[in-house]
Amino acid sequence: MARLLSLNVGLPRDVAWQGRTVHTGIWKAPVQGRRMARRLNVDGDGQGDLAGHGGERRAVFVYQLDSYHYWQDHLGRTAFEYGQFGENFTVDGLSDSEVCIGDQYRIGGAVFEVTQPRVTCYRVGIRMNEPLMASLLVAHDRPGFYFRVLQEGEIEQGDEIVRLLQGPESITVREMNALLYKPGHPPDRLERALRIPALGSGWHESFVALLERTKSGAGGNPGLAPRAGPPPPWAGFRPLRVADKKRESDSVTSLLLEPTDESPLPPALPGQFIVLRLCTTPQAPPLLRSYSLSGAPNDPRYRISIKRNPDSVAGTYIRDGIQIGNILDVAAPRGSFVLHPGDGPVVLLSAGIGATPVLAMLHALAETNSPRHVWWIYGTQSSTEHPFAEEVSARLKTLPHSHRHICYSAPAPTDRPAADFDAPGRVSVPALRDLGVPPDADFYLCGPPAFMTDLTAGLATWGVAAARIHTETFGAGPALTPGIVAPPLKPPHVPQGAAGTGPLVSFARSGLNVRWASSFQSLLEMAEACDVPVRWACRTGVCHTCETALIAGAVAYQLDPVEPPADGNVLICCSKPNEDIVIDL
Repeated sequence: MARLLSLNVGLPRDVAWQGRTVHTGIWKAPVQGRRMARRLNVDGDGQGDLAGHGGERRAVFVYQLDSYHYWQDHLGRTAFEYGQFGENFTVDGLSDSEVCIGDQYRIGGAVFEVTQPRVTCYRVGIRMNEPLMASLLVAHDRPGFYFRVLQEGEIEQGDEIVRLLQGPESITVREMNALLYKPGHPPDRLERALRIPALGSGWHESFVALLERTKSGAGGNPGLAPRAGPPPPWAGFRPLRVADKKRESDSVTSLLLEPTDESPLPPALPGQFIVLRLCTTPQAPPLLRSYSLSGAPNDPRYRISIKRNPDSVAGTYIRDGIQIGNILDVAAPRGSFVLHPGDGPVVLLSAGIGATPVLAMLHALAETNSPRHVWWIYGTQSSTEHPFAEEVSARLKTLPHSHRHICYSAPAPTDRPAADFDAPGRVSVPALRDLGVPPDADFYLCGPPAFMTDLTAGLATWGVAAARIHTETFGAGPALTPGIVAPPLKPPHVPQGAAGTGPLVSFARSGLNVRWASSFQSLLEMAEACDVPVRWACRTGVCHTCETALIAGAVAYQLDPVEPPADGNVLICCSKPNEDIVIDL
C-alpha cells in the first residue's frame, strides 16, 4: 500500500543566485498535523512562478522515496530532507514507471488526479546545489508528477494512498515525459496521449505540434520550441548582387537582390527575414542587420526595404553607399513569423517600416487569388512616409474580399482623406472594432515597440485568442528569465573585464560583436554578461526555451541536449562557439 510519508509546504522567497535574485517556491519543509488540500495548493503552500508551476492542474507536486534513494546513490549524497526536490507530497510508492496520467487517488479526505509529469527548470538545480539537475531528472526518467485536486479535503503525514481509477490509455508518467522531451515521438503514442482528458493543456498543445511535425518531416522539437519554418536553404552567408535600388518614401529604400551565379534563390515563406553583413569601411567591423523580405515569395529575386532613421548607420549606408551591382553577404531566409494556411479572415496590421513582412503576406494571398477576407490596416505619419501605397492598392484590388484602412498621425495639408488615407490618428483596437474587423481572425502585427505593445495587449483584452495573434519584433526580442527579479534594463554592451581572445560571437539583432572568453560556460552566460535579451528556463539543454537561430558558424555542446534543436538552430544554454558565429539575438 502506498503511503504519504511527508507533507511539505513553503511560501515563495527571494534567494541570491549568480549575482541575481530569484523568486521561488522550491523550498518546502515538512509539517505535522492535518492540512486542507485545496484547488490551487495545500494550506500554507505557494508557487513563485505561477506560469510554470501553478494552477489547478499543477496544484500539488509528488515525488517518491525510491527516487530519493536513487539520487543519493547517483550523486553520492546522504543528507537529503523531505521536500528536497520541491515536492508537496513525499510518498512511498507511486513510481513514475507505474503511475499513469489520469490515475485518481484518495489520500485522507481528498481525491487527486494525475495530470502531467513535472516540468523541470533551473530552480531545482539551485535547491539541490546541482546545476545539471533539471537535465538529470529528464535523462534518468525520474521527473515526478503533478496532482489536480478533484475533491478538497484534509490530509496528513501517514495517510494511505488508494487508487480509485486507472487513467485511460495507460501511459505512465515516465513514458509521457519521454514522449515530449526525448527523441522519437511515435505518432501512435502521441495520438493516445491526446485522448487523455486529464492531461495538462500545455502538454496537449505540445503533442499536437509534435504530431504535425511527424507528418511534415520537419526537424527539431516543436512541442518545446515553436516551428521556425523549414531548415535554412544555405548555411552562413551567400554573395548576392544588388540588381535594383528604389526609393519607396522619404525614408525607405528597397534593394532587389539576385544570385551572382547560376544557382537560383529558393523561395522564402511570406514574412521571413534575411540577415545582411555590411562592411561600411575596410577598418570597421561588419554591421549585421536583419531585414524582412517585402516582395512576392515566388519572385526569383529577394527584395528588402530599409528605413533610414536619423541615427541609423546601416540605413544611411544602404541609402547613400550601396549601388546597383554591389555584392552583399546575405544569410538565408528564416523566421517563424509567417503566413499560416487556412480559410478564415486575415488581418495584416502594421505601422511604419513594419509593413514589410506583412506586405510579403499580402503578395502571397494575392498570387493565389485567396478567397479569404483580408484586412490591410496600416499607420504612418503622412503620404511622404507612406511606402508601397500604390503596390498595396493594386494587390488589394485583386482580392475578392479585401478591406483597407490607413491612418495618418500627422497628415500634410495636401494629403487627401478617403484617397491617401482613411482616418487621422493612430491604429487602435477600438478603431478595429468600429470597422467590423472580426475578433476570430488571424492577426499579424509588426511595427514600432509602442505599437506592438499597445495592439497586442488591446487584442488580448478584446478577447482575441493568443494563438491568433502573431507578432514580429525588429531588433532584440523580449527576454524570458522565469523567476528572476527583473533588474534595470541596459542596452547590449561588451562584457566587463579583460577582452576575450576566442572566436568572434556576433549578436545579429543587438548589433554587438564580442570575442569569446574562456571564463564563460555557455553562449547564454556570455549573452547575459552583455545584457543581450535572452530566453531560457532549464539552462541544461532540456526545455529548448533558449533555442536560437545559428545564422553562421558552428558550435560544440559541452552538455549534449536531451534532443537536438532544429537544423540551423542552437541551444545557447549548453553550447560554446567552435569558430566565429552569428546568432539571432
